[in-house]
Amino acid sequence: DTVADKMMELRKAGEPEKLMYMRGRYSSTASELLYGTLPKIYGTPNYFSHSAICAEAEKMGPGYTQGFFGYRDYDLAKTKCLVIWGCDPISSNRQVPNAIAKFSDVLDRGTVIAVDPRMSASVAKANEWLPIKPGEDGALASALAHVLLTEGYWSKEFVGDFKEGKNLFKAGATVDEASFQEKQTHGIVKYWNLEFKDRTPA
Repeated sequence: DTVADKMMELRKAGEPEKLMYMRGRYSSTASELLYGTLPKIYGTPNYFSHSAICAEAEKMGPGYTQGFFGYRDYDLAKTKCLVIWGCDPISSNRQVPNAIAKFSDVLDRGTVIAVDPRMSASVAKANEWLPIKPGEDGALASALAHVLLTEGYWSKEFVGDFKEGKNLFKAGATVDEASFQEKQTHGIVKYWNLEFKDRTPA
């Protein structure tokens, strides 16, 4: 009754969007009735399935960066530097047995860097642990991008380069978009001007 009372309270207040429904793995009840029908009848757009943090989310990365919207696994057999960012592949991943079997070989031939606020199984085995504060992943990613660009470490074969060959990415400085010839990316200078130019590691 408590859940129903709270739901009716939101409806009567004209605030059905304040109800959020989240579900885990699939079942006929969770998929068709609670997830598929209830939020629509109730009037909330806020309902999320297991896929939102698992399968579909995993497909989005290669979908937007490589044009491949599907499952894929990583070439751990040849990896020399493994950056594990906010996940724990040896205990929670689509390919846990594969990660477990190949993790020690990665450590033998290269470096494992873990970016995670918590001590996970992968963190415990990593060469380097960056225990960032929860929610600061974006700040770290922006600072890394800032350094890669200002130091000239981007892949010129893939990204492209400045037409005059001189790196114009300087902290705090706006760059003319026409000065850069992109290859496989789109809008890197625009994003520099909007976001990265001020995102120093400090």
